[in-house]
Amino acid sequence: MFRKGSSKQSSQIGSLIGVGTTIIGDVRFAGGMRVDGEIKGNVSAADAQDSTLVLGEHARVEGELSVSRLFINGTVIGSTISSEFLELQSQAQVLGDVHYNVIEIHGGAVVQGELVCRGGQTADAQPATAVAKADVKMPASNWSAAACAGDY
Repeated sequence: MFRKGSSKQSSQIGSLIGVGTTIIGDVRFAGGMRVDGEIKGNVSAADAQDSTLVLGEHARVEGELSVSRLFINGTVIGSTISSEFLELQSQAQVLGDVHYNVIEIHGGAVVQGELVCRGGQTADAQPATAVAKADVKMPASNWSAAACAGDY
């Protein structure tokens, strides 16, 4: 995730919500943010075109997430909207719909909701197509990456 030269994560992480911190209310940030604590509210980027949100393994968010690049290794209770890239790491648990353009799912990640391919739309646009995938759980030894149809 933090490899040199990685094109997946280009915004610098300028904000941190640490373990043991709980925020009640909506959070709006610029650039990049890492969450290792808890947020009870929606999380969105001020500039949806260039934003990165990283949820660490201890992170818990109860609300909607809306950013361009999203890396989840914690728990989300609510919908996620990622206009560019979404990575569900091995400890990710998402209880809600997942809207993505390009998605990478690591073994062990759990999604209880609908996977919705956005087809290159911005975070403000309505989803293009939906594919129902209730209770998706990737085996620990597998991972996959996919883009919306027509983006290859």
